[in-house]
Amino acid sequence: MLVPMTTTCMPSTRCISRVTIQAKRVFDMPEFYPTDRDSLERDSDVEYFIASGPGGQHRNKVETGVRLVHRPSGISVTATERRSQHANREVAFERMAQRLQERQRVKKPRRKTRPTAASRVRRLEAKRRRSLLKGQRSRLRFDGHLPLHIQRAARCGS
Repeated sequence: MLVPMTTTCMPSTRCISRVTIQAKRVFDMPEFYPTDRDSLERDSDVEYFIASGPGGQHRNKVETGVRLVHRPSGISVTATERRSQHANREVAFERMAQRLQERQRVKKPRRKTRPTAASRVRRLEAKRRRSLLKGQRSRLRFDGHLPLHIQRAARCGS
C-alpha cells in the first residue's frame, strides 16, 4: 500500500506548477487468525462432497471429500486423499492451520544488492569466451582453413 508522505510544490517557472508526491512503502502487518482446532472449527464452514478417483464403490458413492472455507480470511482447503471422511477432515484442518500460519508470517523485505566488480569482470569474460567459441563454429579462420568440426565432417563423408 502506498501512502503519500510529503507534497512538494516546485516554483512555477512556466505557466503550470509541478507537484511531486513522494510515497513510502508501508508493510501491512498480517491479520492474526488463531490456528488451534477449536477456533478453526468455529470459524470454518465444512462441506462434504463425493470425491473422485480410485477407491471403488466406497469412494464413488460416499461423500468422503472435505472442503473447509475459513470465513474471516476466505481461504479454502480440500482433502480427498483418504477413503474415510473422518481422515480427510483431520487432514483438511491440518492444512488450514498450516495455510493460516504461512499467511501470518511476517516477510522480511528484500535488501537490494549490487554485483561486485569482480563478479562483473567474471561475467564479461565468460561472455567473451562464449562469443569466441560461437564465432569459431560458424566462420572460416583468418588463415583460410576450415574449422575443425567441418574438416572432420568432410573426412567422414568422403
